[in-house]
Amino acid sequence: MERVECALKRQGLAQGSCSVRSGDLKAPACQTTLREDSDGLHRLISAIHLSRPENYLSIYQSGCNMSCSKCHSWYFSKVKEGGWYSPEDILQAAKEYEKNVTLYEPREQATSWHAQNSCRCCGSCVTQDRSSNACPGLLEPDQIVLSPQGFGPARNIVAFTGGDLTCRPEFYAQCASLIKANTRLWMLIETNGYGLTAQNLEVFKNYGVDGFWLDIKAWDDDVHRWLTGCTNQHILELPSQILKRGFILEVLSLYIPEVVDCDQLQKIATNLAAVDTSIPFTILAFFPEHRMGSYRSPTTSEMIRAYESAKSAGLDHVRLGNLGVFVKTDEDYQLLLNRVNLKDR
Repeated sequence: MERVECALKRQGLAQGSCSVRSGDLKAPACQTTLREDSDGLHRLISAIHLSRPENYLSIYQSGCNMSCSKCHSWYFSKVKEGGWYSPEDILQAAKEYEKNVTLYEPREQATSWHAQNSCRCCGSCVTQDRSSNACPGLLEPDQIVLSPQGFGPARNIVAFTGGDLTCRPEFYAQCASLIKANTRLWMLIETNGYGLTAQNLEVFKNYGVDGFWLDIKAWDDDVHRWLTGCTNQHILELPSQILKRGFILEVLSLYIPEVVDCDQLQKIATNLAAVDTSIPFTILAFFPEHRMGSYRSPTTSEMIRAYESAKSAGLDHVRLGNLGVFVKTDEDYQLLLNRVNLKDR
């Protein structure tokens, strides 16, 4: 691809921390994992499969506009890896997936958040012929299918995940247009938000993207820069910008003890509640990865405090995630049972 000026710079923002390794060389992600030639646009995709616990078709992208120290997908998001897919190839994958959809959701539930409302992905109804105590009881066993990440339904949603090149919206826009014209699938983008400028949001809206799962990495800008290589100044304004354009929105943040702690999570929750108290907010437990291998995971008590502070900020829908990271003992489990609503864990 011809080297051109950064698309974000043309919109008055700083270039992201977007270098991607290709062999011994590094170059911006848009020059390494996105290409345009006589056959049109192509994106480098690491994998495509039905993911858990999201229960939708996930498209794992190589190349990202941030360099997160705690990234759990760095080996393909910051390294050139995968195969080249055109928007037509993505459509074909979506159409094949749609043949096996077992649960059709309304647009307002085209999120990762709503996945657990219908299934907890334990597989008990299939493997043991009985439902678990946590089962919502909404699905029949024949709606539960096996995927590379376990049991659950196949919902009518396709999501871009892994890396993030929303700073270059053209490929996503073409995919959305084809998917919405040829399937009954909703299209979701999991994003760090850095590429969601006002101009790019208008493109996504006009071409049919349905929603965003926004990962707010930190409230404090200096912490965000340390974690990702980028500022978060315009990211914190995104919830209102996304909702006013009619997109579906959910937000997640990672609890990293002594880095993104309870006080920052509460500020993020307060900011969300000021926009709309119904925004779903997931607090995920950090586990050591990439350049943060020496950092610890949060305890059950810390996760519960974060949950309670987010609820006290006024949010209606707060959920804890990565339970296996912090629930280690029977005492941890009982504490969680006593302090956190079943639907929120």
